[in-house]
Amino acid sequence: MTVTIYDVAREAKVSMATVSRVLNGTAVVKEDTKRRVLDAIAKLGYRPNAVARGLASKKTRTIGVIVPDVSTAFVAEVVRGIEDIATMYDYQIILANSDAQIQREVDLIGTMWEKQVDGLVYMTDRLVKEHVDGFEQAQIPVVLCATEDPERRIPSVNIDNRRAGRDAARFLLDRGCQQIAYVTVPAGRSVLADRRGAGVASCVPEGRLLRIECPDGRYETALPAIQQVLHENPVDGIVAATDELGLASIHAVQDLGRRVPDDVKVIAFDNTRLATMVRPEMSVVAQPMYDFGAVSMRLLTKLLQDEPVETYTVTLTHNIVERQST
Repeated sequence: MTVTIYDVAREAKVSMATVSRVLNGTAVVKEDTKRRVLDAIAKLGYRPNAVARGLASKKTRTIGVIVPDVSTAFVAEVVRGIEDIATMYDYQIILANSDAQIQREVDLIGTMWEKQVDGLVYMTDRLVKEHVDGFEQAQIPVVLCATEDPERRIPSVNIDNRRAGRDAARFLLDRGCQQIAYVTVPAGRSVLADRRGAGVASCVPEGRLLRIECPDGRYETALPAIQQVLHENPVDGIVAATDELGLASIHAVQDLGRRVPDDVKVIAFDNTRLATMVRPEMSVVAQPMYDFGAVSMRLLTKLLQDEPVETYTVTLTHNIVERQST
């Protein structure tokens, strides 16, 4: 694995800015601190990027974009919004996949800093202390895109996920559903899925809600998990945390010889292409995917150009699109 400036900073217990000052000789650094940095460089075998070092005091007109998986329809649409606004304001983006692995995400923050990006648009399933520490050490503007910071320390763009979960559950209750299942990933894996689940639970009467946890949120592993619960419980309504889980839910119902929406109604989150490719077409809580990216990038340009910012926590609107699955 490539050693980054973040790894050196962590090993020496200093900021990335301090490592940079030692490497570039741009400021006086205490001798013991300098020694710790040099020892960390030697221990880890770090090789600084000469081009990046030469740009240390200049703007590069580049923006780092870190996403869990650009191959997903949701992320691809978000990135399109980021790129369009970046181009409009004469920025280039450097895109990186984190595979939703916390350590890789932290390493990528250091890598982006090393490449001297002017700012960072960041997507993750869950924000942890290691991420925040990385942002603080990088000392560059960061905007969270379709990602929640519970403590609102970092500028962000999202929807009200708890309210959206509540809206989805009420949508099924209003259509006569008596026993509702929330299909999601394991608790703690995704803060967005957890908030949606809290919204669902807030309006479904006690004893009428089941939670179906799928190991990694993917269709292949979700399908048998959903089938097992549906086989054992008389579910007549499903809220799925993503379109992919919604697709697995519809197929699980059909594989058990039941009908959607006559026997089980299904609504999911996102409104990617999957929602209209499945039969029956899937009702969704539609998220403004392109706007997530576009608004995040515009907020970042304001931070970079010292423009007035009305709010650092932007909440976009969601809406329910009813199709044949309900």
